[in-house]
Amino acid sequence: MALGTASLLRSIPNSFPSASFRTQCSFRSPRLSLRASASPTQKARFVARRKESISVSQLERPLIEYMRLPASQYSVLDAERIERVNDNTFRCYVYRIKFFNFEVIPVLLVKVEEQPDGCCIKLLSCKLEGSPIVAAQNDKFDALMVNRISCDTDSDKALVQKLTSDTLIEVTIEIPFAFRVIPKQAIESAGTQVLEQILRIMLPRFMSQLVKDYQAWASGDTSRQPLGTGEI
Repeated sequence: MALGTASLLRSIPNSFPSASFRTQCSFRSPRLSLRASASPTQKARFVARRKESISVSQLERPLIEYMRLPASQYSVLDAERIERVNDNTFRCYVYRIKFFNFEVIPVLLVKVEEQPDGCCIKLLSCKLEGSPIVAAQNDKFDALMVNRISCDTDSDKALVQKLTSDTLIEVTIEIPFAFRVIPKQAIESAGTQVLEQILRIMLPRFMSQLVKDYQAWASGDTSRQPLGTGEI
């Protein structure tokens, strides 16, 4: 199997039994002031989910065998975007995200859990890079991501199999003081649209690379060399 870039939310759906795992970043301790009490914390919540499926023509080595490869044999797919930390942990550099007038570069640390029909990729931690105001949010947000990748095991002898990626992302962030003049609903709408756009762009690309990696593996190529160049 291979790890994707994205391989980059509301209540957790039943299809994600392990999605209660949550990356909890420490929040800054409130500061006491003798002059005036601190303004109440305001938080915004961004939620996005997308399911992407693709038909795969099975070769001599069946897709289910590829999906059951141990994490130590995964290809990172994109050497420019993903680096292996250990057998089942990877660091992913997501593309630059435009949010209002700021550029945000999320850096994700994810863990891969092997499953009978694929794998489940879970977020361990997330660090934001970018301008000082962006980096200052690293101790003020809570993030969750689960990407469930599977194939149809009910028809594993079929000539064509369906490969599916079901991804859930949720981000809760303390609204910076400079943004509090903007209605909370507008911030949440903009943030959700950004997450949805990421999934809309990255999941099809990830699935396409996954199929190419399966084809290379099924043809006897065991080098597990990355396929991508970091470009969208």
